[in-house]
Amino acid sequence: MRQTFMAKAEEIERNWYVVDAEGKRLGRLATEVASILRGKNKPEFTPHVDTGDHVIIINAEKIELTGNKLTDKMYYRHSGHPGSLKSTRALEMRKNKPVRMVELAVQGMLPKNALGRQTIKKLHVYEGPNHKHEAQKPESYELRG
Repeated sequence: MRQTFMAKAEEIERNWYVVDAEGKRLGRLATEVASILRGKNKPEFTPHVDTGDHVIIINAEKIELTGNKLTDKMYYRHSGHPGSLKSTRALEMRKNKPVRMVELAVQGMLPKNALGRQTIKKLHVYEGPNHKHEAQKPESYELRG
């Protein structure tokens, strides 16, 4: 009788990948990055264990949105106090906080539980082409499509 393989947290080998967001669509980038963070691209993927790799996204300010999303898409935040709902258009968000825009897109595609909160910590997003993770020797990752 065969046993189903279950990855253990201490046995997982984590790689570092660099993804260039220049000219890429936000949603397409976020789905692939979320898959890498989760570890779904590995044969030893186990749903209840964090088997994913670290991902560095550079050039976040050059991300693209299709259609009228730049003017129509809204980002909302609320402090919890009455009347404190704040809204920001995607155009302003890309200009002022492009890193947060990419982080929110990826975070929305991860599980909404402790595993998701642990997984999002392996995402590192930078506005420009420079990052501070050269010591980890990250590999370049080319997105599909």
